[in-house]
Amino acid sequence: MTAPPRQGPRPLGLHLATVTAMLLGSPAGLPLSRSGSLPWKPHLREKAEGLRPLLAAADPDGLRRALDREVRRRLDLVLTGLERYRHHPYRRSLADPPVVWTEGASRLLDYGPEGGAPALFVPSLVNRAYVLDLSERRSLMRWLAGRGVRPFLLDWGPVGPLERRFTLTDYIAGRLERALEAVVERCGRPAAVAGYCMGGLLAAALALRRPGEVASLLLLATPWDFHAEDAALARRAAAFFQPFGPLVEAWGELPVDALQALFAQLDPLLALKKFSQFARMDPDSPGALAFVALEDWLNDGVPLAAAVARDALAGWYGRNDTARGLWLVGGLPVDPARIAVPTLALVPERDRIVPPASAKALVQAIPGAQMIVPPLGHIGMVVSAGAESGVWRPIAEWLNPSA
Repeated sequence: MTAPPRQGPRPLGLHLATVTAMLLGSPAGLPLSRSGSLPWKPHLREKAEGLRPLLAAADPDGLRRALDREVRRRLDLVLTGLERYRHHPYRRSLADPPVVWTEGASRLLDYGPEGGAPALFVPSLVNRAYVLDLSERRSLMRWLAGRGVRPFLLDWGPVGPLERRFTLTDYIAGRLERALEAVVERCGRPAAVAGYCMGGLLAAALALRRPGEVASLLLLATPWDFHAEDAALARRAAAFFQPFGPLVEAWGELPVDALQALFAQLDPLLALKKFSQFARMDPDSPGALAFVALEDWLNDGVPLAAAVARDALAGWYGRNDTARGLWLVGGLPVDPARIAVPTLALVPERDRIVPPASAKALVQAIPGAQMIVPPLGHIGMVVSAGAESGVWRPIAEWLNPSA
């Protein structure tokens, strides 16, 4: 039976409108380019100035026709890539490991082996946990399990009737603490806690609250100072939430497509670039299969509980509560200067989702914290071809030094 076409990339209408507007609007920039009045970004200004004499000497009608052909070619290329992705036969079929604890919609997955150094991995609340177990070729969890580590992955699950009422305190001081207790009880000793992206903030708060049960802290691309590199962009993300606040409160959650629209602001032309590249790939190649696996995960998001969305967008992005010492969990400030467990942070230098300066601010605030800066991106640090040497191996050495 043929699988139905994918609905993504989500929100599909937004991506199609952005790509179409940019490409079809390109001819309007031609007169500005020729006159030198187009506001180029600083790193492109010198190249643009070098092109001006060539534009001035070109036949205007011929140039317009050439530009029209290029616009049509690029539009066809990206639409081809989108269509091939939506009908690609790949579907994730990797079986889950044993589930050793559940609460509400959440599950704790045990990747074994028994006797390995226990480590609780805490993903973000806005994406599915299986990015850390993406496929047979790209699974940080299974790779670590073969190197003397016993990884436990907390799969937060969808936002159900219970979770719609959750705050960050409910997630951290409630569900996350109980998941840690389940790991410690099962292994008979304290466990390392590793947080990825937003999950790193939750893990840092957990290390403060339960230092006796946290053997060490591992932070992967974890933001802290949300205004470190582009305060205006962070405030725009917060402003995006404000008009929808009452509706989100009434629904009890921020929908997936609204979250995806927020992420799209970080690079509005990303869909154009990546699906144009995918159109050039052999659909059966390892690169194409890896692309589809990752894109499926990106579009398989989960809603965010209303109170968590409010605290994250208005509090973290809008007011920068974390860096200002105003973020409270259970009524107590999350103060990284009080984190007393050994800490290692991996801060990818090409991260567009969590600017390196934002993540480094947390490292600098934790006494004695160590830092590694791999030459990778936010998602590439856990699934790319360079992830094993740049990220996975340092993680394994940190979690199991005796291996």
